[in-house]
Amino acid sequence: MVYKGYLIVFLIFCQTAVSRAEEDSTTVFLNSINQLHARLPEKEGAKPPLDLYQKALVGFYNILSSGHTIPNNHITLIDFRIPSNKKRMWIIDLNTNEIVYYRLVAHGKNTGEDKANTFSNRKNSLQSSLGFYLTAEKYMGKHGLSLRLDGLEKGINDNARERAIVMHSANYVSREFINKWGRLGRSYGCPAIATRGHKEIIQLIANGSLLFIYYPDENYEIKTNFNDLTTAARAFLNSTMH
Repeated sequence: MVYKGYLIVFLIFCQTAVSRAEEDSTTVFLNSINQLHARLPEKEGAKPPLDLYQKALVGFYNILSSGHTIPNNHITLIDFRIPSNKKRMWIIDLNTNEIVYYRLVAHGKNTGEDKANTFSNRKNSLQSSLGFYLTAEKYMGKHGLSLRLDGLEKGINDNARERAIVMHSANYVSREFINKWGRLGRSYGCPAIATRGHKEIIQLIANGSLLFIYYPDENYEIKTNFNDLTTAARAFLNSTMH
């Protein structure tokens, strides 16, 4: 009975130690993200909000843990909390922790007027889908050079290929359009960008970089599998050991 009591105490001690180790790893991870964000130089006087940056990197390491490879070292962040008449897309080089591009980006026709607030994974919904995508191949389409996107989140954006949700340029993504209408034009669900410099952007992020579209949507927060902090912290610490 004494031996059994010692065993129970030992197991409790082990569970406590593991719990503390996980707490320590998540603290180290979050502190590292916060420091990276603090050192991220602004582009045109702006940089992505800290919470968006955190969510993107937590997702990045969860995706690596799920078995995906991310060969391209750039990550694209789109913040749909910001209205379309303001820049809300950042492309960051993760190797140098620098913002390479800070641009306007459109949302889907049925996602909202100036502000995005309604999202869907359904074909013909003409709505944007939230979450993480992996960029794929370039192709020439009706909008010129375009970029296919593969949605990584089941039930959230995994119909992107079927829906032809891609990154392409459009004339309605411009300051001139905003001056006339007070907002950007809207796509059929694609993250459309300005024609100016679109080829350079697509060339840069094609073939295996992450793209993250965020809005504080309750349905997304419940369904996503890429917001586990403990999993992300483990993957981050493992990457720093190699």
